[in-house]
Amino acid sequence: MISPPWDRCREAATRWNLPPLVAQLLYNRGIDLGDNPQEFLAPRMSDLHAPDLLPGARQAAALLAAAVRSGKRIVIYGDYDVDGMTAVAILWRILREAKADVGFYVPHRLEEGYGLNLEAVGKLADEGAQVLVSVDCGITAVEVARHAAETNLELIITDHHAPQDRIPEAAACIVHPTVGGEYPNPHLCGAGVAFKLAWALAQELSGSEKVGAAYKELLVEALPLAALGTIADVVSLTGENRIIARHGLLRLKNTQHLGLRALIDSAGLTGQRIGGYEVGFRLAPRLNATGRMGHALLAVEMLTRADADRAQEIALYLEEHNRARQAKERQIVKQACEMVEARGMHTDACRGIVLACEGWHAGVIGIVASRLVDRYHRPTVMISTENGQGQGSARSVRHFQMHDALAACSEHLVTFGGHAMAAGLKIRSQDVEAFTEAFIEQANNTLTAADLRPKLRIDAEVALAELEVPTVGALDQLGPFGMDNPRPRLCTDWIDLAREPRCVGKGGDHLQATFTQNGTTIRSIAFRQAEAAEDLKQHRRCKVAFEPIINEYQGRTSAEMQIVDFRFPE
Repeated sequence: MISPPWDRCREAATRWNLPPLVAQLLYNRGIDLGDNPQEFLAPRMSDLHAPDLLPGARQAAALLAAAVRSGKRIVIYGDYDVDGMTAVAILWRILREAKADVGFYVPHRLEEGYGLNLEAVGKLADEGAQVLVSVDCGITAVEVARHAAETNLELIITDHHAPQDRIPEAAACIVHPTVGGEYPNPHLCGAGVAFKLAWALAQELSGSEKVGAAYKELLVEALPLAALGTIADVVSLTGENRIIARHGLLRLKNTQHLGLRALIDSAGLTGQRIGGYEVGFRLAPRLNATGRMGHALLAVEMLTRADADRAQEIALYLEEHNRARQAKERQIVKQACEMVEARGMHTDACRGIVLACEGWHAGVIGIVASRLVDRYHRPTVMISTENGQGQGSARSVRHFQMHDALAACSEHLVTFGGHAMAAGLKIRSQDVEAFTEAFIEQANNTLTAADLRPKLRIDAEVALAELEVPTVGALDQLGPFGMDNPRPRLCTDWIDLAREPRCVGKGGDHLQATFTQNGTTIRSIAFRQAEAAEDLKQHRRCKVAFEPIINEYQGRTSAEMQIVDFRFPE
């Protein structure tokens, strides 16, 4: 936590009509509002980078426009996660508006794995595909690109994942923020790349930089899809990504997209404000569940060609799969934690985790890896093995580049791909032990003991009197929150218990308490921290780290604290 120069913060607060706490938080985060704070506080769509700046976008748009005009069969080849699904939907809708002959293909996670594969590409060509557009995958598909070129299949690759030593130069075109040039926003996700290509294609088909009315409406309607992909893929929510996420979320509540409306309804969010939290923990898991537990094709159908009745039917199906995913996840998490602690992978001597097991559901292990990272604060690789082959998902921590670490261990892997914080891999079961040793050696040599200690990042210390509804509402306007733009986290000095705390929730896992300080009283909730109740009753006072929230209940609006941690008097 930084102690800012108060005069400068007060001057900024007065000059820009901001609550002092907001000015302090912006200063502490190193955000320079300059002469126009609205560039950050209320970014405009006009601040998006022109699609011409994205390497390969203009060439790909010209190729697609030519394919549309000549009536060629176009197939969009996607990925089975939210980023891939939404990327498919964005490009499919713009091509359909252009009256293109267009279809889509999504590989089966368990049977085919991630990315372009020769068998699927060959089958699509045999079925009449003349132009294949990959979204959210393809940058490592060197052999597939060569095969496509040899069979006269025009392959356009759009991706955002880290390239390896060789890129698929045989492809007709590559659209990527860091390949073939440097785009001002290197953190675009797959849906963001698809959105920019759709924009460039709309310009190409309109014959001018200003797109036609129908295309403009479609691009605006595509923003919620791009926002879902951006937030779900956990890319940096700064700069252009923040513009896409912010404006997409603003349109999500009242979207006319039939698939999104069905999804929102199934999550119980109809008519409610939808922010980054709701996307990350309510909407995205429902979309991802079908790809993890079954085939993502149905979710893509819901986001593309489904009518209202079919969209509702698919949304209910996704709900069932999400519940099954949650049950399977709990089972594997319990088993994985037992393995970590039995093998001492949570000790100071081991700074990475690699676990492999026969029969683990390959569609769930990525989520389990994230849970282990949250619990043990170590980069984690989970591997599901079957018939001598293993499929793995990896999640990382700050200061550990997962893609680079896997590259350093690549002699033990069949394939791998991903980026700094998340990756996937394939491995032979016989090589798991050697890979485990190599990966843990990478972690031990890269991470310090301090890197493994959980840390609370605090933006500012506040008095309870500062937590007024307008101030907390202004803090909320700094969102959407996510990678590189976390939700504001504050702390207090000593505050006193105003009345007896209560354990609430179905299992009594959550702690509800009311605190007072210098005449100001405020309610709080501490999720999954019921064990703190006895300390709180004993000491009657504490310091807390918390996230400020607005609670709307029965027509009343109040500022409250969502407590992250307690500190009691010694």
